Amino acid sequence: MTKLRSLTSLTLILALAGCSFAPPYQRPGTVTPAAFKEAPGWAPATPADAVAKGQWWLLFNDAVLNDLESKVAVNNQNVAAAVAAYDQARAAVREARASLFPTVDLTGSATQAGSFGSGQTTIIGGNTVSSGSNGSRRYSVTLGATWEPDLWGQIRNTVGQQKALAQASQADLANATLSAQGELAADYLQLRGVERQKAILDATVTAYARALQITTNRYNQGVAAKVDVLQAQTQLESAQANAADLERQRATFEHAIAVLVGENPSTFALAAAPWAPTVPDVPGILPSALLERRPDVAAAERRVAAANANIGVQRAAFFPAVNLSGDLGTQASRLGSLFTAASSLWSLGATAVETLLDFGARSARVAEARAAYNQSVAQYRQTVLTAFQQTEDELAAVRILTYVAQQRSNAAASANRVEALTQNQYVAGQIAYSDVITAQTTALSARQTEATAIVDRQMAVVSLIQAIGGSWVPAPADAQLPPQR
Repeated sequence: MTKLRSLTSLTLILALAGCSFAPPYQRPGTVTPAAFKEAPGWAPATPADAVAKGQWWLLFNDAVLNDLESKVAVNNQNVAAAVAAYDQARAAVREARASLFPTVDLTGSATQAGSFGSGQTTIIGGNTVSSGSNGSRRYSVTLGATWEPDLWGQIRNTVGQQKALAQASQADLANATLSAQGELAADYLQLRGVERQKAILDATVTAYARALQITTNRYNQGVAAKVDVLQAQTQLESAQANAADLERQRATFEHAIAVLVGENPSTFALAAAPWAPTVPDVPGILPSALLERRPDVAAAERRVAAANANIGVQRAAFFPAVNLSGDLGTQASRLGSLFTAASSLWSLGATAVETLLDFGARSARVAEARAAYNQSVAQYRQTVLTAFQQTEDELAAVRILTYVAQQRSNAAASANRVEALTQNQYVAGQIAYSDVITAQTTALSARQTEATAIVDRQMAVVSLIQAIGGSWVPAPADAQLPPQR
């Protein structure tokens, strides 16, 4: 009969262990358009084998950029911090999961008791100790176990909460990596753009020096005024100053790149290279795929799942906590008798604790968990809206900057022709030198603006790739966590 009651109690405990008070989880609903407004015909590339998967920077066909990008995931300290945060989150999952199982401990002790004086008998710990003797010895070994059955799903919901947070941390890691990779590409492309601006100014300085020499010769011959020489000298010195300032800008971008790849700016150097005005096409996606590609969206959704599980954790506090314990031990006055059957002891116990009155504290914690869930849902939906906003912004930028760059190129070609014509007209004495200055200024600005327009297009492509989540694909919500590295 005793065995039957024990079996019945165990069956009841296991049945109750299947309870959970967390609401059934569903991903929060969002409105997803059928197409992007700024690019109605933008669709996935076919065939997709030609698309760079993961290493999206390969689209720019730049070996130096490829080498720098390969260092980000390894050496970037923000990424390293995100890796550590992810490892911490996975350890928290294992810690929470361990609570599902009993805790076993082993205790051993050895004591010796005696008394001072003579002719007296002392009782210590139930043992009679005669004076003048060496006292009594007592040895004991106890194996104990405690277990709190997860009757109301509190521990399992805690495990689910920590697992969702670990998956959110994994998405945070992907987002940190994508952000660092995008920032590196942007800084690198701007550095090369500055080098292009410097090359334009260097050529302009050479042309201005030649123009100054021509004007000086004409002044020496008495066919040009001193003001023409001064204007030519002003143009030359202004261009030289602007070229020097570009060196400062390049140094700033080089230092930023060093930090992004985890190197000290004091020892990092990036050699100059020919400018490659490559503006790749970004492989298209459908709006519905955006939510599956963006790591920040995935992280926000996993935090919603964690907040949902926390509601179950807090609701379980309304029910009693049951703790089972058992001990198996032995004690004796001699080591040789320690493990004899006569000295063995055992005990089994069960305790139940129920809070009768807490003046609404548990209800407040449940309300707090529900409010936190609602907050995480709002944050998820805001993240989704921001994702679509950024994608639409960059699609518009890519489309419009393509037209802008073409017009800038046409304007630069025209300005270069005007500059050459006015220079010839001045040498022929047909126009004043102020007309040459105007044409030179316009031509230089047009050439610089043309280069800037191409860099702007490259930057827009990088931003668009980041907006659609690069090539990162989140793991399913119920996927197993990867093994510890």
